[in-house]
Amino acid sequence: MSVIGTAIELTAALLCAYAFVFLPFPGKKVLFLFLLGAMMVPGHVTLLPNFLTIAQLGWVNSYAGLIAPGLGSVFGTFLLRQHMLTLPQEITDAAKIDGAGHLRILFRVVLPMSRPMVITVALVVMVGKWNDFIWPLIVTSSTDMRTLPIGLLFLKNTETFANWGAILAGAVMVVVPVLVMFFFAQRYIIAGLTQGAGK
Repeated sequence: MSVIGTAIELTAALLCAYAFVFLPFPGKKVLFLFLLGAMMVPGHVTLLPNFLTIAQLGWVNSYAGLIAPGLGSVFGTFLLRQHMLTLPQEITDAAKIDGAGHLRILFRVVLPMSRPMVITVALVVMVGKWNDFIWPLIVTSSTDMRTLPIGLLFLKNTETFANWGAILAGAVMVVVPVLVMFFFAQRYIIAGLTQGAGK
């Protein structure tokens, strides 16, 4: 769920950010303001509408139901757009003169220059999906569809007296993959978060 959801969400954020920076279309600034407004809406406000939509589509207790509501990343789009605004316009103009289309410019020119920010956004999104608790608890009903944070809760509730050794061992197993990702990506994260901090 985390890997597929992150891949789709990151791809959508990249395409949206590129469109906001490099494609002229009417109402671009107004639409971006609406996106910023969507960042201010707490996620719990959308739980009921999301569940009703997923239930009508028949996706309750399925991977599609787990992944679909989180595919629109306003946060990722915002970060990538702000980064792409700092890229030199001359490079993309040169690619256009050479005959490159928008997708080729995105994946061959913009993406390599944006690698630290893309990795940062991917890691933030991945950790959010990995630790998601409320939505998987609501939309799933069978134990084989439950995510790891819910598994920890059930591990605590299955014992009359909490077996803290097993619970803490489970918590370590949940945390270790995230720590490994941070360890290997830390230089990209620092570079991504400090880009534009100084001139």
